[in-house]
Amino acid sequence: MLLSQSARSVSALFNRWHFFASLASPPLPSSNSLSAVAPACPETVWIVPLQQHPWYDHVRLKRVFVTDGTRHQVVLVDMRKLLDCADRDNTDYVLKPVAEWHAGKVRGIREFLDPESTRIPQMPYVTISTRRAPGLLGWVGLEREGVVAFRNGQHRARYLAQAGARWCPVEVHEREAVLLREICGAADDARTAIRTMPLSHDGGA
Repeated sequence: MLLSQSARSVSALFNRWHFFASLASPPLPSSNSLSAVAPACPETVWIVPLQQHPWYDHVRLKRVFVTDGTRHQVVLVDMRKLLDCADRDNTDYVLKPVAEWHAGKVRGIREFLDPESTRIPQMPYVTISTRRAPGLLGWVGLEREGVVAFRNGQHRARYLAQAGARWCPVEVHEREAVLLREICGAADDARTAIRTMPLSHDGGA
């Protein structure tokens, strides 16, 4: 009986000490409060020059995927190489050359890309794979060619090429980024020709 009373007394003292100790220690921040104060990653705008376009001499493009931890990358591509690969796509979604578009479609994409607009268009989003190239070397498996499929932005890509854009940023899944650079990657000149700047809070660059 005496042992039981002693055990209860020790337990009561321990509970009292734990209560006062918890008052002295500041509460740990929750995961929500930590994420709320973490600095946001600024969004980037790519300025792509146009060499054969009388309406404006550049366009602004931004990323499709901007959330932290995204598994997509931006790759600067040679437009001619990119569209050569896109023309090999064997699906039904391969557009005709811009010269064959009706006037309303041309005007619509021109207004959509206008850098004076408050809205900044997203860059093209693509996937890339390889297949056997035509000819003997392809048949024996020694030569392969790239095939690009547009997930989004095929109209703007073909219009930009027609307007004289030599290079353009496109977004691709990280597992295909190395292959896209290898087959369609832009020359070193593109890194100086295409400028980047942070997106301002009001949506402009």
